[in-house]
Amino acid sequence: MLLLLLLLASFAAPAAAQRPDSAAIPLPEHPRPDYERAAWVNLNGPWRFRFDKENVGESQGWARDPSGFPLTIQVPFPWGSELSGVPDEAPIGWYHRSITVPAGWQGERVFLVIGASDWRTTAWLDGKLLGAHQGGYTPFDFELTPHLTPGRPQQLVLRVDDSPHDFKLEGKQGYGQARGIWQTPYLEARGGAYLAGIHFTPDIDAGTVRVRAMLAEPAPSALTLGLQFERGALAQPSLRQTIPAGAQEHTFEVSLPNARLWTLDDPYLYQVEATLGGGNLRPDAVKTYFGMRKVSVVNLPGTDIPYIALNNKPLYLQITLDQSYHPGGFYTFPTDAFMRDEILRSRQIGLNAMRVHIKVEVPRKLYWADRLGMLIMADTPNSWGEPTPEMRSEVTYTMRRQIQRDYNHPSIFAWVPFNETWGLFTQQGDRRVYTEETQDWVASMYRLAKSLDGTRLVEDNSVCCGIGHTETDINSWHHYLPGWMWESTLAQISRDTYPGAQWNFEKRFKQGGQPNINSEFGNVWGYEGSTGDVDYTWDYHRAVNAFRRHPKIAGWLYTEHHDVINEWNGYWRFDRSEKFTGLDELVEGMSLRDLHAPFYIAIGDSLSREVKTGEAVDVPLFASFMTDAAAHGQSLILRTELYGWDALGVRHTYAASSRAVPFKAWMHEDLEPLRVTMPREPAVAVLALRLEDAAGKVLHRNFTTFIVKGALPDEIALEGGKRARVIRFAPGAFKAQQWSAKQWDVLDGKKVNGAGSGYFEYRVAWPKNLDAGVLTSGHLLLEASAKQLFGKDRPDTGKMEGDYMRGLGTLDPSRNPNAYPMTDETRFPSMVVVRVNGEPAGTFALQDDPADHRGILSWHYQLRDRKLREAGSYGERVSVALPAAALRKAAAEGELVLRLEVPEALPGGLAIYGAEFGRYMMDPTLLLVGNR
Repeated sequence: MLLLLLLLASFAAPAAAQRPDSAAIPLPEHPRPDYERAAWVNLNGPWRFRFDKENVGESQGWARDPSGFPLTIQVPFPWGSELSGVPDEAPIGWYHRSITVPAGWQGERVFLVIGASDWRTTAWLDGKLLGAHQGGYTPFDFELTPHLTPGRPQQLVLRVDDSPHDFKLEGKQGYGQARGIWQTPYLEARGGAYLAGIHFTPDIDAGTVRVRAMLAEPAPSALTLGLQFERGALAQPSLRQTIPAGAQEHTFEVSLPNARLWTLDDPYLYQVEATLGGGNLRPDAVKTYFGMRKVSVVNLPGTDIPYIALNNKPLYLQITLDQSYHPGGFYTFPTDAFMRDEILRSRQIGLNAMRVHIKVEVPRKLYWADRLGMLIMADTPNSWGEPTPEMRSEVTYTMRRQIQRDYNHPSIFAWVPFNETWGLFTQQGDRRVYTEETQDWVASMYRLAKSLDGTRLVEDNSVCCGIGHTETDINSWHHYLPGWMWESTLAQISRDTYPGAQWNFEKRFKQGGQPNINSEFGNVWGYEGSTGDVDYTWDYHRAVNAFRRHPKIAGWLYTEHHDVINEWNGYWRFDRSEKFTGLDELVEGMSLRDLHAPFYIAIGDSLSREVKTGEAVDVPLFASFMTDAAAHGQSLILRTELYGWDALGVRHTYAASSRAVPFKAWMHEDLEPLRVTMPREPAVAVLALRLEDAAGKVLHRNFTTFIVKGALPDEIALEGGKRARVIRFAPGAFKAQQWSAKQWDVLDGKKVNGAGSGYFEYRVAWPKNLDAGVLTSGHLLLEASAKQLFGKDRPDTGKMEGDYMRGLGTLDPSRNPNAYPMTDETRFPSMVVVRVNGEPAGTFALQDDPADHRGILSWHYQLRDRKLREAGSYGERVSVALPAAALRKAAAEGELVLRLEVPEALPGGLAIYGAEFGRYMMDPTLLLVGNR
């Protein structure tokens, strides 16, 4: 636990900036911390490489004479990836390097192990065929022993054929094809009789772990299997078992009566070294580990609602979809630290699980999930063809090998053989049909996975789009919706899911006692045209509030951990740089962790609503306490504060209160509503809450917002007996404009945009009966931002085309019709010069054109038509002092002429926000201040 705290403290994003040292071996660590032999040689690094565009390499004898390989590729990065150093020019590639088996390995059995290579890999040593392997996701090996001359260089040649086949498992390789070697290849010395695998099956209820040792070949004679546990793990750390001659498998139990459990907060791993020897054979030794933990289904205490449980305790699942892609290495990450930080990123924001999406994950990343305490939902990759015998064979082989390889990872809690029925449709005329025969095969794959691993849950198919489950341990479903649709949708799902229900199942199957979880959601596909880079956080907040109000739904899965090349809905960018939510500016100290807290209070019916000035409003509260945390005592304190910004953008605190909230374990119920009196002036108001324990520790923060509507005065009193005439004008009321790139309005002028360099000019009539001689000052107040010309707004945008599920189409995240990229580390500044009746009034800088939670009005006034119009965008409050000479000139001429000009020197554009868009309920406003 101390290690985890240190790692979290030292974790700093973006880790994407990390690149392997070009002079060092990339990914030098042993690729299998869960199955490691001491004698090994890492083969990562530069190999000679050659494309085989005409598929002539075998007939021309390239395996015997690799001298003509002109390129250098960095292994283990797939060709075509930036980190490989080789562009993708053909589906067949040849690798060559010299290897030297250490002289000290004399008498050992030596193997070439390849972590993964996509797709059909053939190997030769000194021109002699070693064998071939078909499959792109799981490890395989070739024995070198008969062909070795230890201590001397030998020539290793590999041919990898990744030619297209409909039945191949590809997942989402449109994001970057994992062609060729994409996991570490290495040499490994093994004993004369060696272990093909060793599985540990924990039983925390019985206080035992079942050990299953699998030999590569039947034992040639009686062998001894030894287990050496780390010091202090067992009272008797050394165990020995006899494996009789002819046996290829041996199973026995080890007692662990006071086992230290693997939990998310204390992910303890039992380290074990297994040895196999006997007779005159060289011994074999493997270091591995396991965790004592249990995955099951239990009812939420006090209810009949099934939940997935860890160690017999219900767990509210908060999962992210992990596409597990890297922009430089595709399937392959640049460093081990990067893989570690992927897990830390999820922990950092309070998630407890990740679904590795239609990819068999790299073992070292699973190791970090094991070590740091993160649950993993493990998909099997899909094909893009039909369920032919060849495709079924590929799926079956991959799933078997995946479960065999990853059995000991305590982080994995579920296997998912299929996703959204991809590869399961059969073309019948002009229809694609999920046939009953295929449904039965999918059900059989569920049963196969359960027979291979009865300790985890299995989901037959992560379903969506009108297709349902067959036999499954989880009733999950995908929905991509605008935030305002979640409450009614979850109410319907809660109503229609129960034992015997048909909802979300194919017609010959029904729901039993499976937990009901969402297994994909997000606004990335929730709007018409979809996939745009937008502020995800507002809809996310609305969705999470709704989920917590419906305890019958035992968890959710957000799409996604990081952006990919055609979906920009991630918590992080594709390069893992930060996105900014704005939560901490709306509520001090608030972050995404508050939206993932075990103690949660959903406040209000929606995230924003319109009210009248001075109105007394009852605000609903719903407590969702997904914990039995008795340490917090029996009473909690709920503190609330109402504050906001008036029609001039000035912040005020309006009210505050506190009250006790009785704590009950696993509590899900309405609390007494909050009675709140709204401000007596128009404002954007935030009602923030903090839930504290008896010691004052903040357990949760949340908020809702109000658009407080009322009459606006034409004159206001100021300090010192002064008064100000207030003149407001709409952003779209400009009389002239000229922009080098483009000018356009949003929602009939609620916001106006000018891109490039140029100006907006407004003409405001001088107020009657206002003598300029009595004025002491004048100010222009407005909310403004820079304005980047995004892809969707360019005249040459064109139609977005391509198969998005396979990574095609535009790579411009701003090109989608809904796009307004969310605030992140990359700024887009601008500069604005203000002139009043020709007189210079000053210059102000605009740092960015942001979009996030702070754009309350921009979200509130969106139309509910599944389209977004610069949602979440907002500006800065700008105050410009008006020169006295300009005011005198305006009075004489009968009008104020305001020009806001962006110079060519910094053509960052200009957006002006009105009272119904942005952050402040403020039209551009003139304050003319006088003594009376």
